[in-house]
Amino acid sequence: MRSFLTVLFLVTAFFVQPLAAEELSGKLQQVQKSGIIKIGYRHSQPPMSFLDESGKPAGYSIDLCEQIVTKVQETVDRDLKVEYVSVSAEDRFEALAKNKIDILCGATTRTLSRGELVDFTQLTFVTGASFMTLKEKKIVNGFSGKKIGVVKGTTTAIGLKELLKETGTEADVILFGSSTECMKALVKEQIDAFSADQIVLIGLAIESGNPTQFAVLPDLFSYEPFALAVRKNDSDFRLVADRVISDLYRSRQILKIYDKWLGSFSKKRSTAFEALVTLNAIPE
Repeated sequence: MRSFLTVLFLVTAFFVQPLAAEELSGKLQQVQKSGIIKIGYRHSQPPMSFLDESGKPAGYSIDLCEQIVTKVQETVDRDLKVEYVSVSAEDRFEALAKNKIDILCGATTRTLSRGELVDFTQLTFVTGASFMTLKEKKIVNGFSGKKIGVVKGTTTAIGLKELLKETGTEADVILFGSSTECMKALVKEQIDAFSADQIVLIGLAIESGNPTQFAVLPDLFSYEPFALAVRKNDSDFRLVADRVISDLYRSRQILKIYDKWLGSFSKKRSTAFEALVTLNAIPE
């Protein structure tokens, strides 16, 4: 009997042990072999992703991705070198498709049409598009005849166009390559307003060093659900990310990350964000 159990144990160990490596697929298998994981980020989208004073990527979404990297390391059972790759609004999805990055961490709105290009994780934040102006420059009678800056290739640019059409507002929309360019144009009064996701506008105001010179309008004209993006049809890698995000919601640790990056602007979290935490606390 003892010899039978010994043989059974050895046979089981022989067949089961290698399966752990065999079961890895897609990106998990790639990073296990290469020892490298590449995080795509936007360098001027505070407080979601930006370069801090030392030139290092930082922000709400970066914190989430760093926790995901930790979980990936546990899954592939090896330490990984993290490489940060700067992407733009226009090339971020192409960077995923062409394997230049492994996960997109920033202020990316999840949409159905974008779902044809990439896969999204669970929602990580919720906001909406708004406007920022110089506080001393009063905008009277709406935006008719005004110059409004917006980053090209964003959902805000699409929503702004629809808003102006619906309201019959004849404004001059100026497209920029980045939020940094928009901010510079606003400060130099080359544009009258800057339109972007409200949370990004707040972050940019905070990071400017002189937030009191700006006014962010309280009203939103769109619904912007943020999520991280991964390569299409890589369910195992996406599941690792979703597990991390769900655990942050269930444990309420997400609130510490929220307060870290947004607490200096407002101690009160939006009801939409509180609802997001509850709805995405998916059980294991």
